[in-house]
Amino acid sequence: MRKKYAIAIGGASGSIYAKNLLNRLKSIDSQLEAVGLVLSDNAKFNWQFELGNTDYENYGFKIFDKGDFMAPFASGSANYDGLIVCPCSMGILGRIASGISDDLITRTADVMLKERKKLILVPRETPFNLIHLRNMETITLAGGIICPAVPSFYNKPATQDEIVMTVVDRVLQLAGFELDTYRWGGN
Repeated sequence: MRKKYAIAIGGASGSIYAKNLLNRLKSIDSQLEAVGLVLSDNAKFNWQFELGNTDYENYGFKIFDKGDFMAPFASGSANYDGLIVCPCSMGILGRIASGISDDLITRTADVMLKERKKLILVPRETPFNLIHLRNMETITLAGGIICPAVPSFYNKPATQDEIVMTVVDRVLQLAGFELDTYRWGGN
């Protein structure tokens, strides 16, 4: 069954995670019915600062303005399978935990929680303070998944992209996608 996913790119450092997530989504196109993309203002700045380009515009996914509450995934009736926020800033995470739907990202997160759909947040922050941890607990108790951008090294990654992909592939597996990737005790 093909999936409909909203992808949000938050303003935390770690645009390389978002870039590799979009690349991986393009590579599993046969599993996708629709992908909607929304970026915070800081996400656009960080992508350009960290990666030196605006290539997020070139993936062919429809990009929605963060103020566009008419985007299909802003309503449960559109029946999107989930939202991935990668990277997720602590500001976005805190607003989601508090139920503040002040832009398309937080509104979509609210929709996913109320519809019992997948909400996967990929925080890229260190260290966490007590407020961060409590916000993560609140989201987890509400049904969201916190998957920090903490790479694994079982597969002996040799490049920066291979390190990043240990997180990206884990996120997409949590979202229910079938991937040909390293599995513990497998390949």
